[in-house]
Amino acid sequence: MALLDVFFPNAAGEESDARLLQNLKDYTSIAFALLWQRQAIFIATTLLTAFYFDATNAAIFYFTIVFCELQDIIIARRVKTLEPHQHDAIHSCHVWILLNTILSSGAICLYAVSVALKQGTAGHFTPLFFLFAAALFAAMNNHQLVKVLTVRLTMYGLSFLFIAFFDIWVARPSLESEIWLQFFTIVFVMYFLIDCSIVFLKLYRKNLAQLEALRKEHERTKAAYTAKTQFISTVSHELRTPLTSIKGSLDLINFGALGHVPEKMKSVLEIATKNSERLSNLIDDVLDVQKIEAGEMSYDMRVQDIRDLVEDAVVSNQGYAGSHQVKLVLDPTGDAPLLIEGDDRRLMQVMSNMISNAAKFSDEGGTVTVGCRQQDGKIRISVHDDGCGIPDGVEEKVFDRFSQLDSSDRRSAPGSGLGMNISREIVEYHKGTIAYDSTLGEGTTFYVEFPEVLLFD
Repeated sequence: MALLDVFFPNAAGEESDARLLQNLKDYTSIAFALLWQRQAIFIATTLLTAFYFDATNAAIFYFTIVFCELQDIIIARRVKTLEPHQHDAIHSCHVWILLNTILSSGAICLYAVSVALKQGTAGHFTPLFFLFAAALFAAMNNHQLVKVLTVRLTMYGLSFLFIAFFDIWVARPSLESEIWLQFFTIVFVMYFLIDCSIVFLKLYRKNLAQLEALRKEHERTKAAYTAKTQFISTVSHELRTPLTSIKGSLDLINFGALGHVPEKMKSVLEIATKNSERLSNLIDDVLDVQKIEAGEMSYDMRVQDIRDLVEDAVVSNQGYAGSHQVKLVLDPTGDAPLLIEGDDRRLMQVMSNMISNAAKFSDEGGTVTVGCRQQDGKIRISVHDDGCGIPDGVEEKVFDRFSQLDSSDRRSAPGSGLGMNISREIVEYHKGTIAYDSTLGEGTTFYVEFPEVLLFD
């Protein structure tokens, strides 16, 4: 830790380890992204100066830079694996990056100065432009680590000034000479580079502050979501136990197990029974929504003939359709197998939702027709009613959560508003689609389509 104390005497007070680690990761990710861009610049510089000045010095410079680049890659890979609790490792990587920066910047500065010295007091366009390009690159891409940026700009600035002062010292020119013009231009360029560095640094810190604010807001939202989920799950399960007892008691009374039910009580018991069933269905729907949101909805996928599912759905929902004075019929499906891969329990849930919706929105004495067929390489299941229909432009409302669409002005359809939303989630898990066609006053056809499974002998 002695080396750390030399370079970072107040590291703990300047910024947290988590923030420093974020800076390191941002710095190294940029270093990786611009690796080949830097190599192209270094190769071009090496070839030009080798041809016009000294090939040996150019080769030494390039191999030194390559060594520094390899060190950067090694450090970057180490930084990628670091965690915020690895305090010593984080600061150690920071130190090694700074040391490698000193080495690579020193090589660039020494080489630029050596090229300038070989030119005498003539114009130094090549070495000065080389330094300018390196400084501008640092200003734009090294703002994640202020100490690294400061080291690079300081070393490049001293090299700029050394070249300018060396010419002035050797030539002792008058103030009107181009050598002094070169000096003042260098001062202006240094100011420009420092200003660019400050602009990029401020932008980076502003982005970091915005990301931190978003992270905190995300944590608060996640905590609120977790609390909401736990509350709904707890309340739903707590309601289920007494509701099961209430339903069981009502069923015993309705079936006459506790004696004859007076006529005056039958209507009241019928209302209580229906409302307990609605509440039970609502609890089941809420729990399904929670499972879908948490990614915990279970599926038992297997290949099956969808005709069997459709036939079972029609039989199972006859009682519900009858309670709404609606006739439920099965459209003949033929003998050819209609195979899909799916969970029959979840698909039955989808079928029940579509059939119950059709029954609720049909007029008394109406007919709901259920069928399935093969169409363009897909298996389509349809549920048609001759009810009031659905107006245009409300598709999102039909499939949205807690939306209850009742276009009939004669009666209100009961329901949680969750059934079709849950159905859409189930169908999409099966890589299918759910939609509807409707005409006001004529009826609606809801349908789902699934990929057909082809079995080969």
